[in-house]
Amino acid sequence: MERSKNFHIYLGIAALLIAGSAAFFSVFGLSKLFAGAALSVIIMAGSLEFGKLVTAAFLYRYWDKVNIFQKTYLMTAVITLVLITSAGIFGYLSNAYQGATVTFEKQSNQLLAYEDRLEQLQEDKSFLKEELEVQVNDLPENYITAKRKLREDYNPRIQSVNDEILDVKGKIGDLKVSLVETGVDVGPAIYLARTFETDVDSVVKFFIFILIFVFDPLAVMLVVAFNQALLLREENEPSKDSNQVNLITKKAKSWWKFWEMYGEEKPKVKESVPIYQPTGFRALEDDEDEEVQEEKIVKKGGVKIV
Repeated sequence: MERSKNFHIYLGIAALLIAGSAAFFSVFGLSKLFAGAALSVIIMAGSLEFGKLVTAAFLYRYWDKVNIFQKTYLMTAVITLVLITSAGIFGYLSNAYQGATVTFEKQSNQLLAYEDRLEQLQEDKSFLKEELEVQVNDLPENYITAKRKLREDYNPRIQSVNDEILDVKGKIGDLKVSLVETGVDVGPAIYLARTFETDVDSVVKFFIFILIFVFDPLAVMLVVAFNQALLLREENEPSKDSNQVNLITKKAKSWWKFWEMYGEEKPKVKESVPIYQPTGFRALEDDEDEEVQEEKIVKKGGVKIV
């Protein structure tokens, strides 16, 4: 029961944390996009973020009390601001990723270029060998000198291609070592890229899209859920309050009845009958009854005056 009583507090804290994080990433992401007026963009985006959450709460609380024009416009505004916030988060995370992987990107591009060059050189080598074989086979069997001449002409060209292939392979090996050293910060992205047989940029973009899909929409829905929890709590609490009010009312009514019966009446004072006591008799005790007092007076010779 205690957990259920405090659940709305946990819900409010979760909504505040997620909405605050989304607003932070969005505001600074938009400030990076419009770096020429960063401070102005921060103020503008922060105001819009606060207004978006208040608007979502207002729509939930007063949905039945606003007209169709207000509903349409405010819903459109909230959805648009959610998209803007998501774009700001995407910009912030993309900028953070690019700042951490500038060197890695350069080396990756160089590696791709060297791999393309290696593939081209291997194709050139294969073409030269095939061309040499074709020309040698076209010559008659007894043209041994001519065949030797052709091989002497093609061998330097093939050897030059081989040397260039070895040089490119060496550069590729060095780049791979450098990528291992500089790719520590993006190691998980590299692993995912290898798993799905794609490049690192595609993996990071896909991961960022997943984050922005659940980030700000979840913040807005938690704000709405927090307001819903508050309204339900307010609906359940009047039963306790009404019981207290009823109890107080009953007590007030009973007290009023008591006041009507006894409050206005003055306490009745019982008139005492004057009794004559001869001189010498002791004073009667205050706590004795009237009849007992009269009997004592008669016994002692006193006279009761009526």
